[in-house]
Amino acid sequence: MSHPIYTCFWYDGNANEAARFYCSIFENSKIISENPIMVVFDINGYRIMGLNGGPRYKFNESISLVISCDTQKEIDYYWDALSKDGVENMCGWLKDKYGLSWQIVPTLLGKWMSNPAFGGKITEAFLKMKKFDLNALERIANNG
Repeated sequence: MSHPIYTCFWYDGNANEAARFYCSIFENSKIISENPIMVVFDINGYRIMGLNGGPRYKFNESISLVISCDTQKEIDYYWDALSKDGVENMCGWLKDKYGLSWQIVPTLLGKWMSNPAFGGKITEAFLKMKKFDLNALERIANNG
């Protein structure tokens, strides 16, 4: 295979607008090409095609993009930017204003959850959260 695989998202006529929105949020992002039918854009080296396919198909939670964050500042930034005019869900999930699902999660979440000493406490805590509270999770991890 001479080219990497990339994702295509189906939009109801607003793919170009969505691409500009995402590129405004993520550094090192750009529109590569666009026309009335499709737009190709790059977010930090991750290529995405947006197709203006019409109203036939809608996004759902079976597909989501995950952003791993090292700090609460990063979590807050991406959460606030992507949930604006969207829908906040539980456990770090949100839908942006175009209906695309995102997970904004702490980078250490998987490691914490697999720790037998406190993984259950971490899971119990974040199941009650919408946006992750990194400080609360770090307190659990540090106190075992």
